[in-house]
Amino acid sequence: MRDLTSEPQIEVLSAADGVRRRHWSDADKVRIVEESFAGHRQVSATARRHGISRSLLTVWRRQYRNGELSGAGSPAFIPLTVSAAPPAMASPVPMPPNPEARVEIALRNGRQLAVPANVDPEALARLLSVVDGR
Repeated sequence: MRDLTSEPQIEVLSAADGVRRRHWSDADKVRIVEESFAGHRQVSATARRHGISRSLLTVWRRQYRNGELSGAGSPAFIPLTVSAAPPAMASPVPMPPNPEARVEIALRNGRQLAVPANVDPEALARLLSVVDGR
């Protein structure tokens, strides 16, 4: 027969008893993301190596591309001067342009334009006037 006067035993589980989430510094995130860019199909392997989920690494990669991680190779502004005359100290031997080099231009209307680095300036001016809407 059961004793109805005793209370049943209850086990209380606490979140403090389980494994806590790890906190990654931005420097660690950048290091792991750059490692994932090292070769073909490295996202899953890199995530497995560091004990994180593939989806978390994908989020970090997006943050890296958007410049949201401090320490990430985010775009920076450099001084630029445009003049009609060629510079006085031009190199005597012209360097052949890299056929894969591209220039990205962000316009005021929010559009972006990517053109080859060796684009004809007059053609670029015509293209900008059409794309920019001026």
